[in-house]
Amino acid sequence: MATVNVRRVYDSSPGGTYRILVDRVWPRGLSKDHAAVDLWLKDVGPSTELRKWFAHDPERFDEFVRRYRDELEGSPALGELKDAVAGHSRVDLVYSARDEEHNQAVVLRDVLGRSAR
Repeated sequence: MATVNVRRVYDSSPGGTYRILVDRVWPRGLSKDHAAVDLWLKDVGPSTELRKWFAHDPERFDEFVRRYRDELEGSPALGELKDAVAGHSRVDLVYSARDEEHNQAVVLRDVLGRSAR
């Protein structure tokens, strides 16, 4: 089973770590070379509607988690993510938000952890 961590896309990962970008929109001001992303699964990110509603407001995070999990239920993109993670021993789910505690990568890590049990 893979070790899954979350990390800002602007930060580097330890060697040998497979980096999956889980944002629907490419991070501002970051070239593809500098991002060092192995896979971009934009469809696993929250919908544009949900992303705009959340607006990275920590007070809305619990409701964001509920709505995002509803979006992920039965999503082909979540299946792609699970397959990508299963193929590697160390994975970083990378995201561009400034808030390291309230973002979609944190939710996805939890969803992946629950499905592995």
